[in-house]
Amino acid sequence: MEVILKADIKGVGKKGEIKKVKEGYFRNFLAPKQLAIEATKEEKNKLGKAAEKESKKKAKEVEKAKKLAETINGKGLQIKVRTGKDGKIFGSITSKDIEKALKENLKFEIDKKKIKLEKEHIKSVGKYSAELKLYAGVKAKIIIDIIGE
Repeated sequence: MEVILKADIKGVGKKGEIKKVKEGYFRNFLAPKQLAIEATKEEKNKLGKAAEKESKKKAKEVEKAKKLAETINGKGLQIKVRTGKDGKIFGSITSKDIEKALKENLKFEIDKKKIKLEKEHIKSVGKYSAELKLYAGVKAKIIIDIIGE
């Protein structure tokens, strides 16, 4: 029996996939918990239209991320920090600090988990580069200039 999955089910498939399952499994487990519906022609057509709509939406998001990457790519970001005599920073600069600086200076919000530094933490004054993951497969590079006070 063919069914359309409404949720990810371990060992069976992912949401939106059409899978063959045994009738008893569908009637006793999938249908009562509303995890799947029977794959009729109408439902398959609906699924096809929904998938097409989703792919268009995804394409727009990728295009938006690419434009954003073009504007951000290669831009500089200055962060002023307190330093000791030999140019060492008190503490370190992390992706969280860069996230905050991006928000304040470039008016751009990104999750700190999507910022990848050359090193894990920056501990001295100088110029560093960071990679921003804007979307799946879309990345931008930014130059971070650490200035001591």
